Amino acid sequence: MAAAAAAMSDAAPHIPVLLRPLLAAVAPVTGRWLDGTFGAGGYTRALLDAGADQVIAVDRDPKAFDLARDWARTYGERLIQQPGVFSRLDDYAQDLDGVVLDLGVSSMQLDQADRGFSFQKDGPLDMRMSQSGPSAADLVNRADQVELADILFHFGEERASRRIARAIVAARAAAPIMTTLALVRIIEGCLPRQKPGQSHPATRSFQALRIAVNAEYEELYQGLMAAERALRPGGKLAVVTFHSVEDRMVKRFLTVRTGGAGRANRYAPEEARSEPQFTQTSRKAIGPDDHELTENPRSRSAKLRVAIRTSAPAGRVDPKAIGMPQTPERGR
Repeated sequence: MAAAAAAMSDAAPHIPVLLRPLLAAVAPVTGRWLDGTFGAGGYTRALLDAGADQVIAVDRDPKAFDLARDWARTYGERLIQQPGVFSRLDDYAQDLDGVVLDLGVSSMQLDQADRGFSFQKDGPLDMRMSQSGPSAADLVNRADQVELADILFHFGEERASRRIARAIVAARAAAPIMTTLALVRIIEGCLPRQKPGQSHPATRSFQALRIAVNAEYEELYQGLMAAERALRPGGKLAVVTFHSVEDRMVKRFLTVRTGGAGRANRYAPEEARSEPQFTQTSRKAIGPDDHELTENPRSRSAKLRVAIRTSAPAGRVDPKAIGMPQTPERGR
């Protein structure tokens, strides 16, 4: 597909995950679209090259727009660069023909040691996508032991969360934890040595801290409802996730909004169901094919879900109904 090839050229070193199946699933690409996670611009460029009249590119990372400066001008007024977060995407545009959300941290951010996202590179313990507000170092050095354990368990599904939180609090009593590798060493001291084929011991903890610092689950929850408000009838929502919790949230959101959610109590009287806000193109998520796995190993865990907006009024979804993880303090 020409658009996919263009987006993967040398001018765009980041390989957009699931780009080919996404373009196929939302074809034909026409009208006004919003790319809620601009990143290195791969999805935005592909949508414009595939026929979108205009794309509003949203990102909270100011570096994303700096990196796009050389090529963005070639699209003229067809490309609007909008600093912000996708939880507010309906403030940036209405009556959209499509919304694309590519979740998680980008390869561009992971590869920059000074951003502090990677446990494989030494750098400041930062992890802020927006480069503003409290950092991971602030969280690690200020949160109490219970709060740290809750974050590691609920956001990273780390079973050794209490042990790691206790070790963090003990270590910071001697000196603040300010770098990624300093935190990695603490985590490694709490867990068995990594075996071949296993993920790094710090994987879950780093994921949890990044999610907490950037409020990623709250952003996703709010972003899905914002997309519902911003899409016109017939507009398409495409969401790419990278781990099971995100995919579960998207799957349950679409189940609820397509009218597929059952009663929590089968003995309770059946409630009148409102008209669904979306229809799904397929209930099964789309994953990478063998070609993409060879081309981009980071796509292994990626899943794509696509739905089409109906004319039903937008509404609100209970975060518990879509399985949004919350720490006990936040859930009250």
